[in-house]
Amino acid sequence: MKIVIAPDSFKGSLSAVEASSVIDKGIKKALPSAETVLVPVADGGEGTMDSLVAATNGHKVEVAVKGPLQEKVIAEYGVLGDKETCVIEMASASGLILVDKDKRNPLVTTTFGTGELIKRALDDGYKKFILAIGGSATNDGGAGMLQALGMKLLDKKGESIGFGGGELDRIASINDEQFDSRISSCTFLIASDVQNPFIGLNGASHVFGPQKGATPEMVEQLDRNLANWADVIEKKTSIRLHDEPGAGAAGGIGGAFQAFFPAKMQRGIDIVIQYTGFEGKLEGASCVFTGEGQCDYQTASGKTPMGVAEAAKKYDIPVFVLSGSIGKGIEELYQYGITSVHSLVNSPMSLDEAMSKSHDLLESAAERVMRTFIA
Repeated sequence: MKIVIAPDSFKGSLSAVEASSVIDKGIKKALPSAETVLVPVADGGEGTMDSLVAATNGHKVEVAVKGPLQEKVIAEYGVLGDKETCVIEMASASGLILVDKDKRNPLVTTTFGTGELIKRALDDGYKKFILAIGGSATNDGGAGMLQALGMKLLDKKGESIGFGGGELDRIASINDEQFDSRISSCTFLIASDVQNPFIGLNGASHVFGPQKGATPEMVEQLDRNLANWADVIEKKTSIRLHDEPGAGAAGGIGGAFQAFFPAKMQRGIDIVIQYTGFEGKLEGASCVFTGEGQCDYQTASGKTPMGVAEAAKKYDIPVFVLSGSIGKGIEELYQYGITSVHSLVNSPMSLDEAMSKSHDLLESAAERVMRTFIA
């Protein structure tokens, strides 16, 4: 019996690669003869680079860059097995995971390091890019990234502004004479399923600012600052980002890509499914196991289990979701091809306890579901 194993990461406890291995172990406790195909996946957030690199037998390159608070961090970019496609995961250089909770402040965090990663990949000769922009610590509208690539953002006195979302209200003009000219001859595929506009109540600051450390007062300031940045961009490029869907992704870096790069945005899970050759691996499969940390109504917005199920549904292959916890609205998922959803938690326990036992809980859940399927 062939079984495809394609989970996302269980954040804070297991990477997608680790989760795949654990599920495999559980399945083989129930059916030792099972032929398993492991395809760790992601939906455009953290783990996307690792998923694509692993699936295509690619490799990773370490680069020293400025982190969100301008500290030195060792980030990575990935190269797919075709040796032509470069994968950059924004979280590696500008991610929330790099900032301690008590230091999170989107008024000062910058995307400069993400720009440095792009520049290094350009220096190394790559022209085809996939950008995974989930998990950012920033709300600077991509300004830092642009600065790292040579763009000068000037105040009314013609002096360069500093870093972070708190500086965007100072921008009066853009000097792009030294903006990296190689960018225009490249392609940039942005992995994001976020449709939020640049500004407003549904924009980057209001929706995502609080999780990055913004107080209500800071949210209002950040939104005003992004509005000024959008005005300057429109004056320079005639591109209006204010209400543009997707421009608010990752603290507004989505808008920077829309305005200054030859870029297109696509749902992250669709990119991963395409580049991992996932559908080809479904041939002859009896069932698919997928999973994530929390499964609820938001899963239907394009998260990994939904994307995996949509692909498997084309071939009438049942899909089982293993989830750390189950929230409201999972009924909506069944129309997309998910057969059933199973919680890892098998007795009363705290979140910390569940996360510390995630390996054993996931293995046990996989075994139970597999035994039921065999029966």
